[in-house]
Parts: sequence; structure tokens; C-alpha cells
Amino acid sequence: MNKPLRRIAIFCGLLMLALLIRDNWLQYAQADKLRTDDRNRRVAIERYASPRGDIIVGGEAITGSKETSGSDYKYKRTYKDGPMWAPVTGYASQAFGATQLESIEDGILTGNDDRLFFRNTLDMLTGKKKQGGNVVTTLNAAAQKAAYNGLKRQGGKGAVVALEPSTGKILALASFPSYDPSSFAGNSTTTDTKAWQKLQKKNNPDDPMLNRALREVYPPGSTFKVVTAAAALENGLYTDPEEPTETPLPWIMPGTTTELKNEGNIPCKNASLRDALKVSCNTVFGKIGSDLGNDKMLEMAKKFGFTEEQFTPVRATASVFSDDMNQSQTALSSIGQFNTAATPLQMAMVASAVANDGVLMKPYMVDMLQARDVEPIERTDPEEYSRPLSADNAQKLQSMMETVVKDGTGRNAQIPGVTVGGKTGTAQHGENNSKNPYAWFISYAKTSDGESPVAVAVVIEDEDAVRDDISGGGLAAPIARDVMEAVIKGKQ
Repeated sequence: MNKPLRRIAIFCGLLMLALLIRDNWLQYAQADKLRTDDRNRRVAIERYASPRGDIIVGGEAITGSKETSGSDYKYKRTYKDGPMWAPVTGYASQAFGATQLESIEDGILTGNDDRLFFRNTLDMLTGKKKQGGNVVTTLNAAAQKAAYNGLKRQGGKGAVVALEPSTGKILALASFPSYDPSSFAGNSTTTDTKAWQKLQKKNNPDDPMLNRALREVYPPGSTFKVVTAAAALENGLYTDPEEPTETPLPWIMPGTTTELKNEGNIPCKNASLRDALKVSCNTVFGKIGSDLGNDKMLEMAKKFGFTEEQFTPVRATASVFSDDMNQSQTALSSIGQFNTAATPLQMAMVASAVANDGVLMKPYMVDMLQARDVEPIERTDPEEYSRPLSADNAQKLQSMMETVVKDGTGRNAQIPGVTVGGKTGTAQHGENNSKNPYAWFISYAKTSDGESPVAVAVVIEDEDAVRDDISGGGLAAPIARDVMEAVIKGKQ
């Protein structure tokens, strides 16, 4: 072979080698990445080629699947009471993808999870059609209905979270206004796309697709005084709920000439922790925060879950308590104002820890993953998150919160034959408090056997309400009461 031909042969050989290397790289090293790439249309076609498994509440499916026509996507998702359950399920749409449980547990629901490989192989050999597994939630249908209907009846925006204190199970997770995931589950440009566009924030200022229970933070107002009271007890600033506090009236915030005001003419001078929580004294709890200082208040807030995202497994936004604040800023933060901001989930965690004798359990909403034959694949075990306060101090705080409901601002949460502890909050909103405040209520219920089956947080934002009519006790407490009653009745 002459020299030019040899060069050509070598060059062609190198090209063949490069092609083989590239082919093997694509088939083996890159195969999984390409297979699961969202831009690979085959992924979506496969996802909707068979009925999805279901999301289960109380033994009943709140989702389904139905055949579609005129599309290479064979099945689309359906939802039962979609707006009520949307903050839990999220959506699975042929056109717009998936969110929340529908996305996080997509492998189980589609049947593509590696843990289902053996079952899928058997199905293929026996000729059975592929079918996804189920996601069994911790939700309580009656509690969720009470939460959603209460928000809907109120008519503004808001959210409710209910937890089981002993385990951390999420019993209710409601947000209003909401949306129906079924309305855009397909890929029709005339129906699904239009429904999707109407729900976007730029077209709908109420932002119905915002999960206010997990993704929105609000100033918690006076409900944060429960955290401040816990800090006072745990740090030994005060040890007896009946002990008078050293709180002058008026109280001038350190480093300023500004008086911290109380709401109305209430007895706050040197008030005890019990009386201060009952009538919600800003001066008492502001001064406690100032006396303890930023570091100790931040430490307590973190023990309750502030400053960290929570994964339920759906992600919840981190609640805020700032560091590097001076005494006056710490005072304002300690009554739930200044930079302090919390999700409804976070404030339910606060009530839950107090109700559970100082032990905070990690919140979760997936109880179990099942194969198509309902055989368990994975179970969630309750997990301790932290211990913000001792059992003794938690019980002292319980007695104080129970006074709030029995004789104070939380009377609307009373349930006959049930011990209820709670705390109201009316949080400032807008620059110089120019907008209607947020109405808060956090609570727990204790049955006659001493068990605390439920803790609840409710927040209401109603821009159309008469300002003087807005209060945590008036707007939020009745909803919390209905949710607690629903849980208790289900256990009787």
C-alpha cells in the first residue's frame, strides 16, 4: 500500500474508532441521563402511557386516571375535590409537568421506580399491563374538609396546617384560594392551556397556585409570644407563670425614645407570664426578648424550626428570625414583628412541640409507599426534630395557653369536654401598618385521657374586611376549633 492510501486508511480507522467510542458513550454512560431528560418526548409519552397510581387519604383515592383521545399521551390525571387537596397533591399535567407529591413520588406513581423493577418484570412476563404504585398520606379527610371549608367561608386568603404532636403526621394542609389540577391535566391548547394561563399570578393577583401553608411566610404577630415565653422559662428569666415580671408601663425600648405600645387598655404593668399571654401584652414579651438578647432568642427560635427549610417531603420555605439585632429590634421580633416571619407549618410546629411536652417531631405527610398490589415498599417512621423545652416548662406553657382559651383572647376555640390551649395573633402588614393585618391562631386540643391528638395553625389575610373586625380570635380561632373537633370526633 502506498503512503497516501495508508494515511487515508489510518484516518478512516480513527473515524470508525471515534464513532464506536461515541456510540458506546451514548448507549452506556449517557443512557440514563438521556432517557430521563425532560426534553426527550418519549419520557412524557411513557409517563402517561398507563394509569398512574393513586394518592390515598384515609383509605380512599383522591386521584385517578382516564383515557384521552387525539393524543399520544394515553392517560391523564383526574382529581377528586381538586381545589381542597391541591396543596397536598400538587398537579401532574401532560403539558406543564408535575409538582409536589405528584413530582416527588413520580417514580412510584408511574411504576418506574427501581424498587418496582422485579414486579414490573413479572408483569411483563405474565402479560399484565404496567401500573404505578400508591402514595398513602397521613392526611385526615375530615380535618382537611373543615380547614378548607373554613377558609372558603371566610372568603379572603389564608392557610391551615394541622399536626399530630406525638408523631409529626400532617393531618390537614389547606390553602385558599386554590385551584383544580384537573383543569389543566391534559395538553389541549384550547382548554388546558387557557385554564393554566388564568391561574398564573400575572393574570390572577390572588395567586391560587401559591401553597400558602408551606411556601408563604407571614409576620406571626402575637402567636410568636409562645416562643418568647418558652425562651423565658428555659433560660430561667422567669420560672413561675404566676410570678410578676419586671415590666414597667410605659416601657421604652432600649436605645430609643420609642414606647412599645400595647393594644388597648390592658393590665400589663408587671403582669405575670400567664396574665401577659392571656391578654397579649406587647410590653412584657418585648422586654423579655430584649432582656434575653438576640442570641438566646435565636437559639430558641431555631429549636422550634426557624431558619431551616422543612421537607414533608414537599419543601416548606424557611421561617425567619434574624441574627445581629440590637435590643429594640429583638424586642419587636420577640412579639412577632420586625423581620420575624413564619409559615403556617412553622407555627403549627410551635403549638405541636408545646402540646407534646416539649418534644418537636419532624412533620411529614407520606405515611407509606405501596406497590400496585398494596404491598408496602417504604414506610415513614416518626422522627424527633428537637426538644425546644423541658417537659416541666412545656406543661407550664400549656397551662398558660389553656388560660388564653378559657379566659382570654382565644375563647372562640373552646370545645365542650375538651381542653384547648391556644394563642391569638394580629400581625401588622404593610409599610407603617398601612394594610389590613393578618389574623393568626395557633392551638392544640387535649382529650380527657391526657392525649393531644392535634395541633393547628391558622392564618387569614382579608383585604376586604373592616380593619377593626380583624383579630385572630375572631377570624382564625373558629376555623382551628372546627379542625380540632374533626380530628377528635374521628378518634372517638
